[in-house]
Amino acid sequence: MRRHLLGFEDEAAHRHAAEAAVQLDAHLRAGGALMPVPTPGYTPDPGEMAYADVMCTTARFYATDPVQPPRAGYFENHPSLGRRWVINRRLDAQRLQQAKTEAQEQWRDHEWARVVLTSEGIRINPLGSPDTWLPFDHVLLTGLTAETDRQELVLSYSVCAPLLLTGPAVPWLVVALEAACFHRGSS
Repeated sequence: MRRHLLGFEDEAAHRHAAEAAVQLDAHLRAGGALMPVPTPGYTPDPGEMAYADVMCTTARFYATDPVQPPRAGYFENHPSLGRRWVINRRLDAQRLQQAKTEAQEQWRDHEWARVVLTSEGIRINPLGSPDTWLPFDHVLLTGLTAETDRQELVLSYSVCAPLLLTGPAVPWLVVALEAACFHRGSS
C-alpha cells in the first residue's frame, strides 16, 4: 500500500536494499561470513565485532499513564446564585477518553538513529546524542518480525518494549541479524 507513495529515489533505494539482502543471503549460504566494518564513534567491547553501521528510524512500543486533563467549564453570572463555575461534563468525558486513547500501547519515540549491528547485539545511537549507545543484546531477543516490503523490522526482547527499525537498510539487516543471532556463517 505504501509502496505506490514512494518517490523515484525511494524506489531505487528499496530495490538496492532488496538486492543487497539477496546478495548477502547468497554469500552466507555459500559459506561466507559477515564482514566486520569500521564504526567511528562506537568502541566495541573486547571480542565484539561490528557488522553494520546504518541509519534507521527507530520507535518503541509501549503504553503510558493517561494524563487527567483539567476540568472544562465556564463562569456563569446567574441572577440568583451569582457568579459560579459551571462544569462541562460532556467536554470532560471527551477529553478523558482522548487521554486514555493516547495512553494506549502504540509506537512512540520515532526518531532517526545510527544502528550498529554487532556480534553481541544491536547498538542504537539516537540522533543528537553522540555519547549515548542503547544496547539491545541478541541473548535477550525473543522475536523478530520483518516486513521487508515496508522496510520494517520489529525486534521483541524479554526485558524491554519492542523495538521498530524502518528504512532502506532493513532487508539487509534482517539477513545479517539472523546470521549474527544464529551464527549462520558468522565468525
